[in-house]
Parts: sequence; structure tokens; C-alpha cells
Amino acid sequence: MGLSRSEKLRPLLDAWEPHSVATTAHLKTLGITPQDLQNYTSSRWLISLGRGAFKRPMETVTWQGALYSLQAQLRLPVHVGALTALEMSGNSHYVRFANTKAYLFSPLNVALPLWFRTHWGDDVRHVQTKLLPPELGLTEQQAPEGFALKTSGVERSALELLHLAPKEFDLVEAGMIIESMTSIRPKLMQSLLEQCTSIKVRRLFLYLAERADLPVVRHLDPDRIDLGTGDRSLVPNGRYVAKYQLLLPKELVDHG
Repeated sequence: MGLSRSEKLRPLLDAWEPHSVATTAHLKTLGITPQDLQNYTSSRWLISLGRGAFKRPMETVTWQGALYSLQAQLRLPVHVGALTALEMSGNSHYVRFANTKAYLFSPLNVALPLWFRTHWGDDVRHVQTKLLPPELGLTEQQAPEGFALKTSGVERSALELLHLAPKEFDLVEAGMIIESMTSIRPKLMQSLLEQCTSIKVRRLFLYLAERADLPVVRHLDPDRIDLGTGDRSLVPNGRYVAKYQLLLPKELVDHG
């Protein structure tokens, strides 16, 4: 004899990660049928967030909780990146004074579900890019709610940050953030730079790391990093860096 709907619901609610979402695909693996879901929602035991997603009543779901469900239940290749990942690492010198959206990164053609975009679309900025290989330089970090989220490590975050500069991050601010990255792992950064698809990002990281005299610079092999040809003008009326053929804000070039 099968379990009753109420008998199936109690273990589900007890095992539910706080502040997260349960997707229809996940519930199906637990033996929850569409008929069960109709009963649970009509009885207000579960609250629908749109097609394919549910939350517990009286519970606030954060973008972190919703993302956890995308990663753990739907296995979507989307991760926390750029400055948001750096902020999650607990380093206060990475935190900006202005409130910004959380940055999520994924390969091209990876779409976030409609229910996620409807409820948390204003909280996040989803960047679809082929900047870096999908898994290289990723790690896991604890969200405030206690569960682990897939995020960029410091090395990958640095390149994602520069990818968004200067359109979404000020270059001078980005330079200050790079300046504080004294614990970059050379082997991983070498691999990321070699496989990065952006000439701008490669040149910009190497210049900023050299400018800050970061320890990683002494362990990188620039001959294995393709820097392309031609100038890259990142700001109007800037200062030219001949070695890297970059036109940058004068604050990043002038010394003294």
C-alpha cells in the first residue's frame, strides 16, 4: 500500500533546506505526484512560486536559497561570480559601499527558469559567457542560510570582475580589488589566463597584478599567455600602457 499524501509530506518538510525551493523534478524523485502537489497547494501546505517550484508557507526564500535549488536539484551550470563571490569569501576589503545585484555566471544558452526570474530577477545579474571553461576555478562557499553554493574562487572571480569592467565595474575600483589579492594561486591563475577567451581581461589582469607587485606575477609564464595584437581603449582620454597596449584611467597609470 502506498503512503498517504500527509505521510509523504511530513518527511519532505522535515528534510527541506531552510529558505530554499523545491522543484517539481526534485519532488518527483521523492515520490510526490502531481496529484499530491495539487492537494498540498490547495491546502496551503506548500506555496507555488510558478510552474515547477514550491516553497514552504511562512518562509522567506532568498536568491541564495533559490540558487541552491538550481544547483543541487536541477544541476544547472550557474555559479556565483565576480565581486559577489569575493564578498562571500568573507574578505571585507572586497565589499563595495554601494548596493549591487548579485552576479551569477553560466555558459552561453543557459537560461534561468521563469519562476526564478519572476521572484529574484531584480536581485541578480545573470551573465552568460564563454569567458572561461565551465568548471575551472570553481569552489563551494557557505551561504548565510548554511548551505553550500558553487562559486568562483578568488582567481576566477578576478577575471570575471575584469570582464565586466569598465561597463559594470569602475576600473580604478577593480584595480584596488586586484591589488588586495595577495593569495592568488599561480598554477590555477596560469591555467585560467591561458584558457580565458578575452584578450582585454588577460592584459588587464597582468598589468594590474604587475602594478601591485602581487606575488603571483613572479610565478606566471607570460610566454604561454596569448595577449593578441592591437590597442584596447578602455576609457576616453586615458593614459597609454605600451607594454599591454591598453588605454586606462590615469589613476591606474600615473605614479606619485
